[in-house]
Amino acid sequence: MSAPKASSPRSVLFACTLNAVRSPMAEGLFRALLGSKIYVDSAGLSTASLDGFAVSVMAEIGIDIRDHNTQGFDELDLSEFDLIIALSPEAVHMAQQLTRHDAVEIEYWPTEDPSAETTGSRDSRMEAYRAVRDQIKRGIEKRFAL
Repeated sequence: MSAPKASSPRSVLFACTLNAVRSPMAEGLFRALLGSKIYVDSAGLSTASLDGFAVSVMAEIGIDIRDHNTQGFDELDLSEFDLIIALSPEAVHMAQQLTRHDAVEIEYWPTEDPSAETTGSRDSRMEAYRAVRDQIKRGIEKRFAL
């Protein structure tokens, strides 16, 4: 993850592969930590239904993302964002390709997809989601000097 920047962006997009787990969690965490100081949204290369485990681990810390509407990159004008934080390799590559002619900063925060862990008990799966949630929270706190 990148070091904190001296100036804050006015708008941030969190991006991942499906906008169903990591980026909705990041958007929810960002809103909870920074309120409306900076505009935030999230998107994926494509979309899938919002992941129930993501909803559950966010609810554990008092953040409700149940109403999140998943969306793809093609539904947004990426040039309207000052900063795109990509959470998957596919998202960083797509963001770079789609904004190559725009003044958009892109950061890559490598983040495992906890939904890829398809085996194990509910408890072990929840632990994987919590680890990702907490990693993203630490990244936001560090990047935005909270």
